Amino acid sequence: MTASSGRMDGRAWGVLFVLCGAIFLEGIDVAMLNVALPAIRADLGLSTGTLSGVVSAYVLGYGGFMLLGGRVADLLGRRRMFLFWLTVFLVFSGLGGFATEGWMLLVARFVTGVAAAFMAPAGLALLTSTFPEGPQRTRALGVYAGTAAGGFSLGLVAGGLLAAIGWRWVFFAPVVLSALILLAAIPLLTERDEPTPRSGGFDLAGAFSITGAMLLLAYGVVRLEHAGDGLAATIGVFGAGATLVAVFVVIERRSANPLVRLGILRSGSLVRANLGALLFLGSFAGFQLLATLYLQELRGWSALQTGLAMLIIGIDTVLAPTLTTRLVNRFGNVRVLFGGLASAALGYALFLPVASDWTYAAMLPTMLLLGLAFSLTYGPLTMAATDGIDEREHGLAAGLLYTSMQFGTALGISAVTAVSVAAIPDGNPAGVELEAIRTALLVPVVAAALAAVITAFGLGRRRSVGDADAVPVRAPAEISA
Repeated sequence: MTASSGRMDGRAWGVLFVLCGAIFLEGIDVAMLNVALPAIRADLGLSTGTLSGVVSAYVLGYGGFMLLGGRVADLLGRRRMFLFWLTVFLVFSGLGGFATEGWMLLVARFVTGVAAAFMAPAGLALLTSTFPEGPQRTRALGVYAGTAAGGFSLGLVAGGLLAAIGWRWVFFAPVVLSALILLAAIPLLTERDEPTPRSGGFDLAGAFSITGAMLLLAYGVVRLEHAGDGLAATIGVFGAGATLVAVFVVIERRSANPLVRLGILRSGSLVRANLGALLFLGSFAGFQLLATLYLQELRGWSALQTGLAMLIIGIDTVLAPTLTTRLVNRFGNVRVLFGGLASAALGYALFLPVASDWTYAAMLPTMLLLGLAFSLTYGPLTMAATDGIDEREHGLAAGLLYTSMQFGTALGISAVTAVSVAAIPDGNPAGVELEAIRTALLVPVVAAALAAVITAFGLGRRRSVGDADAVPVRAPAEISA
């Protein structure tokens, strides 16, 4: 690797492709399952609650263990954790494909979510520690971000195709991909600085308290999708989660070897990146659900047609490693990020007047703007989450970012579900579902706009110190959001 020129040799590209393959695997796995849910229900005879639980189980595992996963990668070794949990991901994805009962799918998806929670931050930390700060890391993160978002877009189409053959292939296909990534990762991945064992031991109390808190909060978010179902219990779940968060803070303040150094949260760039990620991913998850309901339930489109309609969003796979990299190098991370979030808000707003007889040409501007938004947002958010953070804590920073993304996704789905249900009056007259979808579309519009406003504070900070123009992507403080 040549840091001065930003060029990468063959081995560096090999490492990048391995790490990109893992994040692509995660995105395509989730997207394919969502498309295949009706086929799974029909074959196994699952109840609505169990079917919803198949999705929720992954959210609980991912959201509950992500923060712990990021810190464990820092303490025990990113390469070691990446390889181990990629293997777990492979095994339990395969077990899901052999499921004959609902509970088997629930267990498989929960453990797969846990594996992703440990694997994703380890992979991002390996990337940021492998590629030196500057044009080379910017390029690597651009490719990584495009692959991550593209995996989800392509997964919608792949899921439709595989579900047509047989829903079990939605689980078996990731097994094949995982095996190929694992075989390439073993010889290619290295870690420059192996973690130094801590003399005081591992912060078990902190680990148990934060994992319990994340599990409870994730479960509370899932319950929000059914606002009228045990409201008191939902409030109790959130209250218990918040209590464990408070307990965790107390433990970390007193621990000689804290799991999470609370001082990391003093980074304005990191906090803005996490809030932006939560709102941006939440807005897209909510929009995707509403668009899927509109196309399949109201228009009668098939799962494959729906996936193809959203495939254009996958242009970020091409734009992120090319256009975004150049824009970041020229204008700085924060301006590019702001442009991406503004594009998302505009795209959602253009979809607000959706009608029952809209042609695809009428939907296309929104899909194009969302593809541009992912191109300009995903990579810069990833950069902002680790810029200015000590390399020894990149796993923790990555864990925080992916936790925000996962909770944002869950919140976005819950929010649009609650709003759309509330917008349907008693009696359910003809056409009211479309009006409910229009009302719920306000959620992604507001969320994306709020993310842009939060990012604008970072833009104002840069201007206040007089370095807003032509800032090279070399110093963390110069490109952080």
